[in-house]
Amino acid sequence: MKKYNVAVVGATGAVGIEMVKMLEKRNFPVGNLVLFASSRTAGKKLSFKGKEIVVEDINKITDYSLLATRYSLQFALFSAGASISKEWAPRFAQQGIYVIDNSSYFRMEKDVPLVVPEVNPNTLSKEKKIIANPNCSTIQMVVVLKPLHDAAKIKRIIVSTYQAVSGAGGSALDEFENQTRAWAKGEKIPPAVKLPYQIAFNVIPQIDVFLENAYTKEEMKMVHETRKILGDDTIKISSACVRVPVMRGHSEAVWIETEEKLIPQDARDILKNAEGVIVVDDPAQKKYPMPIDADGKQITFVGRIREDISSENGLAMWIVSDNLLKGAALNAVQIAEALVSKGFL
Repeated sequence: MKKYNVAVVGATGAVGIEMVKMLEKRNFPVGNLVLFASSRTAGKKLSFKGKEIVVEDINKITDYSLLATRYSLQFALFSAGASISKEWAPRFAQQGIYVIDNSSYFRMEKDVPLVVPEVNPNTLSKEKKIIANPNCSTIQMVVVLKPLHDAAKIKRIIVSTYQAVSGAGGSALDEFENQTRAWAKGEKIPPAVKLPYQIAFNVIPQIDVFLENAYTKEEMKMVHETRKILGDDTIKISSACVRVPVMRGHSEAVWIETEEKLIPQDARDILKNAEGVIVVDDPAQKKYPMPIDADGKQITFVGRIREDISSENGLAMWIVSDNLLKGAALNAVQIAEALVSKGFL
C-alpha cells in the first residue's frame, strides 16, 4: 500500500491530539508523521503507533520549500486557529501539499471546498490544495439532513445546539473541571476566564462573539456553512448555540420543513441507510441519543424523529455526535481518505 507523509499543525491542542489518534485508529497509510505547534508546546512528545514523536516549532521553518523536500509532505491537517491557518496554510499549499484546515478562516472562500465526505465529496478536486473542515455543529447536522434533503428538499431549518465545553478548547475543559471540583468540595468556585461565565451547573447562551444582527458568529457559521455544503442558498435557516456543562459531545434539537411531506417512519428508513448515521429512536423504551453515548464514537446519532405539530410538512429530531471526532478530527482524516480514494495523489 502506498504511504503518505502527514503533518498535524496544532498537534498539542484538543483537536490536534485527536487527529493523531484518528490517523492511527483508522489506519491511514502514514509513512512519516510530523507534528507542529507553537514554541509554547514544541518539544512535547505524542505517541503514534507505539513511537514517541517530538513536536516541532513551526515558526522555526523559514525555508518553506523544506515542507516538500526535507519533510516530503503530501497532507497537512491544521487545527491551530484562524491566524495560523491564514499564515501557514498557503505556504503548505504552494508546495503542493493538501491542507485540511479545521479553522473557520477559509470556510466561506468561494474557491475553497467545504467538505463533509458523506455529503459533498464531489467538491474535492486535484487542483484545490486547501480544503476547509466545517464547524463541528454544522457537520453533524448536515450528515443527517443531506439524505432527507435529497428525498424531500428541505426548505427551512431551525436548530438549537447544546455544545460541550471541549468545543471551547482544553483550557475551557480545565476551567469546567476546576469549577466542578470546587463546588463538590464546598469551596468558592473559581471565576470564569476562558468562557464568558461559570459553566459548571450553568448554561451560557453565547458561543463566539455577537454580530450586528444579534446572532453570534457561531450561529451564523451554521447558517452559511449549511447552505454551502448542501449547495442550496434558498434554504431558510435560524440557529441558537448554547454552551452546556457537558465534557464532550454536541447535541442539537433540529426542526425542518420540507417541500415534499416526509412522515417520521420514512425519515427513519432513509436515515437507517445513510452513511455515517445511526438511528436510536424508541421513546417507549427511553432510547434516544445522548452525548455520553457519542463520546469516542466515530458516528452521528439521531433520534426522537417526530412530526412538527406546528408545520404541515415539518419534522423534528435530536442529533448527537462527538464534537472532537466527527465534528473535527475524524472529518479531517476522512477528507484525506477521500482524496486518496479519488486518486489525486
